Amino acid sequence: MESLDFAKAGGLIPAIIQDVLTNKVLMLGFMNEQAYEKTQAEQVVTFFSRTKNRLWTKGETSGNFLNVKEIRVDCDQDTLLIKVEPVGPVCHTGADTCFSEENPR
Repeated sequence: MESLDFAKAGGLIPAIIQDVLTNKVLMLGFMNEQAYEKTQAEQVVTFFSRTKNRLWTKGETSGNFLNVKEIRVDCDQDTLLIKVEPVGPVCHTGADTCFSEENPR
């Protein structure tokens, strides 16, 4: 297993969430070491919420979980690409992705 560099960015690393079937980028979240360990153990994506200042499992209130299919670590060991099978819409707006595909810039 790769040794992730949580110290580089103050204890948090970005986690890019991608649909395993469509390859769409669904969202970006941040993980601390505990969120990463919980994600690995449960195979459901858990982030560290910077606004709530706690671990937050995506879908804990909506039921729209992100089931982990694969986790990749970048070459600098400071960013994750997590391929998932989403259960329902990913964005809080009800969209399947947090990145608008209607109005690219």
